[in-house]
Formats: sequence, C-alpha cells, structure tokens
Amino acid sequence: MKKLKFPTAQTILILIAGLVTLLTWIVPAGKYDTLLYQEDSDTFSKISPQGTETLAATQAALDELEIKIPLEKFTSGAIYKPIGIPNTYQELAPAPQGIAAMLQSPIKGIIAAADIIFLVLIIGGLIGVMNRTGAFDAGIGWLANFLKGREFILIIIVTTLIALGGTTFGLSEETMAFYPILIPVFIAARYDAMVGLACIFLGSAIGSMCSTTNPFSTIIASDTAGINWTTGITGRFTMLVLCLTITIVYLLRYAKKVKNDPSKSIIYSQKSEIEALFGLNPNRELVRFTPRLKLITTVFSLSFIIMIIGVSFLDWWFIEMTTTFLVGAIVIGFLGKIKEQEFVDVFARGAGDLLSVAFIIGIARGITVIMDDGLISDTLLYHASTITEGMNKGLFTNVMFLIYAGLSFFMPSSSGMAVLTMPIMSPLGDTVGVGREIIVNAYMYGLGLFYIINPTGLILAALAIVKIGFNKWLKFILPLFIILMVVTMLFLTLTVYL
Repeated sequence: MKKLKFPTAQTILILIAGLVTLLTWIVPAGKYDTLLYQEDSDTFSKISPQGTETLAATQAALDELEIKIPLEKFTSGAIYKPIGIPNTYQELAPAPQGIAAMLQSPIKGIIAAADIIFLVLIIGGLIGVMNRTGAFDAGIGWLANFLKGREFILIIIVTTLIALGGTTFGLSEETMAFYPILIPVFIAARYDAMVGLACIFLGSAIGSMCSTTNPFSTIIASDTAGINWTTGITGRFTMLVLCLTITIVYLLRYAKKVKNDPSKSIIYSQKSEIEALFGLNPNRELVRFTPRLKLITTVFSLSFIIMIIGVSFLDWWFIEMTTTFLVGAIVIGFLGKIKEQEFVDVFARGAGDLLSVAFIIGIARGITVIMDDGLISDTLLYHASTITEGMNKGLFTNVMFLIYAGLSFFMPSSSGMAVLTMPIMSPLGDTVGVGREIIVNAYMYGLGLFYIINPTGLILAALAIVKIGFNKWLKFILPLFIILMVVTMLFLTLTVYL
C-alpha cells in the first residue's frame, strides 16, 4: 500500500474554503456599523445594514459614536479605511454560502489579489531573463566563494535585514521577490532550501510581529485605538531584539546540523529535486563573473533597492513595484543581448514557473471573500470581544493575544484587522485597567506569531516556490513557534504588572 502524501497547498486551501463555507451555515450572520471619512466632502459616512448616513466630520460626532480617535487622524489620511463602530453589532438574516459560492471564491480571490499576483508573475519573468544571461549562476558561484567558511554570516544578515524591513515599513508581500533569488545562494553555501526560506519568511514575520514604525500595523492600530503610535514602542523594540535573537540562534543551529550532515535536513529527500528546480547542478562548470555579468547583476540588485526606497519613502505600492521589475527585466535583456523573440519566451516561461504560487495567493484571498459574503467575520469578532469580561489583567492580556491569533486565520490582513477590531477591542482594556497600547501589542503579537503557521497567510505561497510541503514546514517550525509563544505570553504578563 502506497504511503499517503500530504495534500498540496492548493488542496489545503480548498479544504479550508469548504470549512469556511460550512461555517456560514452554522455561525449567525451579523455586522458592525462602520465609519468612513469622505475627503472630497469633508464628512463621515456611517454605513450600516440599513443604509448609509452622512454625518458632519467633527470630534463631537466621533464622541457620540464612542470612537475615541482624534478627528485629525481621519482628515490627515492616517485612517483611510472604514472602521468598526463600538456597540453597534446586530444579527442579520442568515447569508449561507453554497457550493457555487465556494467554487467561485478562488476566481473572486484571484481578481481581488490581482495586484500581488501580477507582482509575482513579473518577478518570475525577471528571474527567467536573469537565468538566461548566466549572471545568476556566476554571481552565486562568486558569493559562495567569498563566504567560504563564513556562510553563517548570510543567515544573520538576511534575517536581520528583512526583519528591519518588516518592523519599519511592513515588508511582507514584497518578500515573494526574494525567494527565487536568495534560496539558491543558501543552497550554494551548503545549507538546504529550508534555511533560505526560513531566513526570509521568519525575518519578515518577526519584524512585522514586533513592529516599531510599520504604518500598516503599529501606526494604524494605535491611531484606531486612540493613542499615539510611540506609546509602548520600548516594549515592542525589546520584543524585536528578543524574538529575532531566538530565531537566528534556532536557524543557526539547524543550519549547522544540515551543513555537517546533509541527511539531517528535513527536506533531504527533495535535495536533487530542489537543486534542479533552481537550475543548480553540483557538477556544473562555474560561469566566469565577467564585467558584463557584474553589470547585469548590479541592475538586478538595483531593482530591489529601488523597490524598497519607493515603498519606504515614495508611497509606492504594487503597480510601481511591478513596473520596476518589468523595467529591470527589459534592461537586463538588452544588456544580455537577448533577441526580442527569445526575451519574450524566457520571460513567459519564468512567469509560468510561479503561476502555481499566484493561484495559491488567489485561493487564500477567496476564503476572505466567502467570510465577507457570509457575514460571519463580525460575528466572530463580537463573540471574541465578550469573553474577556471580569478577567484579571494578566489573564486578560494573554486571552487578547490568543483571540487575535485566532482571528488572524479569518482576517490575515494587518491593516484590515486593525481598523475593524481596534475601536471595538481597545476600550475593553479600559475596563480592566490595562493601557490601550497593550491591546495594540496583543494584536500585533497574535497576528504576527500565528502568521508563521497560518495557511491563509503567505506561507503556502512561499513554500510552493520551493515545492516544500506544509507538513515539513510544521515539523521544522513548531519547536520555534512554541518557544516564541511562551516568551510572548510571559512578556505580555510582565508588561501589565511592571
């Protein structure tokens, strides 16, 4: 009898979509009213199941709705999404989703996630062009030579730099660009692909979890909680250093074990398959790193540097990032003297290599579509907010952390979670004598830590690039996940009593 295989990422997500569809038949439908600032008319729109009401954009209007957020947070554009209004939850007529809705959800998800999907496909095309020039192989060979005996530095630098991106400007979806590029470097350094994937993914996860200036989590959550984003920043920075150190030590120990004995790798059975996937042949002849190939590699690297500068300082988003990589591919094709027809072919093949990743992103987004159409997201939030009544501070803080961890399965978007939940959850801290910054931290730690294993986030898409199963990722990550959870819960407990 053949050994049963763990299902693919696509199958896992379709099963989750089926489960969520079933939940729309069980969980009562309900909705909070939301408030949206209209910049063109300088008014608020109060949106409820009964219709939309226009309100004057004044602090008095906010106070009357029990929204403790300064008016300037709306007028300045800091809060630009609809926020949940406290004490407005109401049950609605059931909106159960059927088989047709479940089957349509991946298509709706692909349409909704078109921005990140096109980014992934264009990056695939860029990688295809780079591989055709030979610059990739030459650069990896040179770097492996340069780091000989000091390969561990690669783990520390990559994880730290990506964590810094996560904690400052929310480097997350953008990391999809780094997997096809950096993983071959780690393999060339005699580590396995799991080390490379983990350095990138965990760097982003830890940075976002312990965000200091991230506008998509810390700042928007603090704004919607009615506090300054600098409140509680010392604790978040302490957690960043602590969690990043634990993560790097964990990665270094695993990497050393694999380097000393490749058979200790969790993905050892896939070693040849993964090397072939990235065009790595241990017996291949090294390509000389000529001045032309160095120039091509410089252009390639500049594409990512320009992307980071644009996102950090110029308010760029997916259209600008995708355009940067497309232009980079064209310039590299010109420098590599690739003929027009061949350029189109290798670009299309490269994009095709990441098509399965694009589908995974779309299917995951489709799960959120089912929840929204089934009107169960707010119901889960409402019941989560009622279970903390009468708790002491330490227990309350940790329960809030676990609530946010659970909610992140259904609402993986950090900014979406913040604007919907923070106006409702943050006043709960007032009732038990806990500062609202603690609620903000519980939200970030819960969302960020569960992101490491959350199948509705980006982990399945990242794993698909390397063809690693979710079961192998869980085997690798669960010990670190448990350590980080214990550290986080202890830290949260200490912060409310010290």
